[in-house]
Amino acid sequence: MKKNRVAIALIAAVPLLLAGCAATAPAASTSTATTLSYGLWDANQAPAYTQCAADFHKANPKITVKVEQLGWDDYWSKITTGFVSGSNYDVFTSHLSQFPQFMLNKQILPLDSYIKADGVDLKAYQPGLAELWKGSDGKQYGLPKDFDTIALFYNKQLTDAAGLSADQLANLKWNPDNGGTYEAAIAHLTVDKNGHRGDEAGFDKNNVATYGIWMENSGGGDGQTQWSFLAATTGWKSTNGVWGNKYNYNDPKFQKTIDWWQSLVGKGYMPSFEAQTGIGWSDQLAAGKVAIASNGSWMTGAVFGAKSATFTPALAPTPTGPNGKRASMFNGLADNIWAGTKHPAEAWKWVKYLGSLACQSVVAKAGVVFPAIPAATDAAVASFKAKGIDVSPFTIQVKDKTTFLYPITDHRSDVNALITPAMEAVMSGKAKASSLSAVNTQINALFK
Repeated sequence: MKKNRVAIALIAAVPLLLAGCAATAPAASTSTATTLSYGLWDANQAPAYTQCAADFHKANPKITVKVEQLGWDDYWSKITTGFVSGSNYDVFTSHLSQFPQFMLNKQILPLDSYIKADGVDLKAYQPGLAELWKGSDGKQYGLPKDFDTIALFYNKQLTDAAGLSADQLANLKWNPDNGGTYEAAIAHLTVDKNGHRGDEAGFDKNNVATYGIWMENSGGGDGQTQWSFLAATTGWKSTNGVWGNKYNYNDPKFQKTIDWWQSLVGKGYMPSFEAQTGIGWSDQLAAGKVAIASNGSWMTGAVFGAKSATFTPALAPTPTGPNGKRASMFNGLADNIWAGTKHPAEAWKWVKYLGSLACQSVVAKAGVVFPAIPAATDAAVASFKAKGIDVSPFTIQVKDKTTFLYPITDHRSDVNALITPAMEAVMSGKAKASSLSAVNTQINALFK
């Protein structure tokens, strides 16, 4: 998931907007000082948003934003209990896995009247991002702040030792029948404790020293970092559209993809579900316990920050699939306003600033995530480049228009409660992917 300083006038502006404020949203109070609470979970992004808060206060002296960062689990625990207790953040960073429930429970405010009054241009963001934050009721609940895609992180020292060049890794091909050159590379990068590679005679799959690829759990219902980028290249879609009412876990194309992915465990190329539980994939990559790990752009700073004498991090794009293209889930964060805030107008002003070029330029300079506004995206790419990191394996998906949107539907918590244990059973080898058809029937019954 720092900018060049800009004029105060720009600091107050929303992304490429304000054709002219013919109408205005409910005005923030100017008679008394207001303190807004703002929550986020990413420690890597906290400094940038703290700077945004300071810049915002300079432009709006009567509004102070208090930023709080908590770890993922503690963060969502505080959000959910806050809804019940009636004491929550005025504004908080939201996630698409949580947003549908908040919207359906009317725990967050729609922004349409504010957007219309201030002339916010939702087309100012990367295509598709604003759509993610439109509820099933047709109302807009967030302004895009960043986006993420998926790529392959790898240890260049291990790939060099295996004789695999950066060009080869950038042009891998995959299919669900034999895995293509993607599986071939994974096999060759797997090494047992006797030094035998996965594609060599004598390889002992029960005593692996370095896995070719990491699992990082079953992927649940979306498989964002695990298998979504593979399944999508077969033509499979998880649902029948944004805010759809039908899931497709019963599709043979999907089940064949999962069967292939799980087969890597049996071949010894990927750790078992039990073996990876509770273990951080990035730590394993840095320690040389795994050669490749598919994951999101938000992890770039953490992975490259772990560079050492034995770990040289590098990136490759996701493999080309049966459709002849790459694929990546297109996800993005936005900020929600708590429905119980006592300062809705001031909260909107802060949300508008978070979605502006001014704040997103600050985030871009930090080189942690890709901001949602194209100009800030380009600035972030430059910031990463200045650190010696080529992030094109992430941005190529946006450039080539091979992204697909994060699946959003009603009943997300119920869907996850059904599909997650079913996927874990498959990845544990206790069930076949075909068992997901019965679960899919249960899931789709939720919409009837």
